[in-house]
Amino acid sequence: MRTRWVAWTGLALMAGCGAGRAPVAPVAVEAPVKVARCLLKYRDDRAASRARARLERDIARYARGRPGRVVYGALDLVSGVRLGHGEHEHDMITASGAKVDILAALLLRRDGRLDGDERDLAARMIKESDNSAADALWSRVGGGGAMSDFYRRIGLRETTPGPSSFWGGTNTSPADRIRLLKALIKGAGGAKGLTAADRGLVLGLMGKVQPDQAWGVSAAARPGDRVALKNGWTPRPFIQNTWAVTSYGRIAGPGRDLLLSVQTDRQPGEGTGVQTIEGIARMIGARLDGLSPVTTRPCPTNPIA
Repeated sequence: MRTRWVAWTGLALMAGCGAGRAPVAPVAVEAPVKVARCLLKYRDDRAASRARARLERDIARYARGRPGRVVYGALDLVSGVRLGHGEHEHDMITASGAKVDILAALLLRRDGRLDGDERDLAARMIKESDNSAADALWSRVGGGGAMSDFYRRIGLRETTPGPSSFWGGTNTSPADRIRLLKALIKGAGGAKGLTAADRGLVLGLMGKVQPDQAWGVSAAARPGDRVALKNGWTPRPFIQNTWAVTSYGRIAGPGRDLLLSVQTDRQPGEGTGVQTIEGIARMIGARLDGLSPVTTRPCPTNPIA
């Protein structure tokens, strides 16, 4: 009996120790994980200061080589970059640039309620720079006295309406043109009475000026940028038969929202003023991104908790 038990046990052990191995369960092995390099972005203030100094120097050199008086102001709402020379000189005649003021003042006075005839006049005044339309709306807004009230309310401290019915004799500064644009974009300050629809109407018309009047600060635009502007030009027979030529507007696109005003006077002709304005606008538009450069650095290896 003992012999059979041992034999049976031996057979059982032999069966368990055969040549074949028991299957091994696979072990999951994770692929190496790629760890992204940590980088921090910083505004390079030193490089920005150098780029700004070079641009202002180049603009000043360019303006010295042009006839007459040239002043400008610029503000990029995205980066906060400001530029300017003579931007607070407030004896610059704006000519047809005052037509935007007339429409904004009328909308504020009427709480945005313009009739069909007034809307037609507004479109002709801005898009075509129609002087007869401006005459009619200047009268309806209340003339120079009402415009003075408008300028005080909206915070344009460097703008004076033209005398009597002469709206084209309005004097202003590049800084005030930029304040006006900010008011139309953001409804800030005294422009809070202008609804978004009112502001959209004005900027929309400025974005649709007829092609032969789309010169000026539009030279700062890159392909695909949106431009809303108003230009002014007028002969000045009592100032040595010279011209005043001005342009201001908004140039918006990826990474920028540039407000720009360039004003000239004592120009030998309209074309000379246009060339000067576009020369300055082109320099600013081409080099604006370089005024807010960014540098990258590795993240700290042992950050403080």
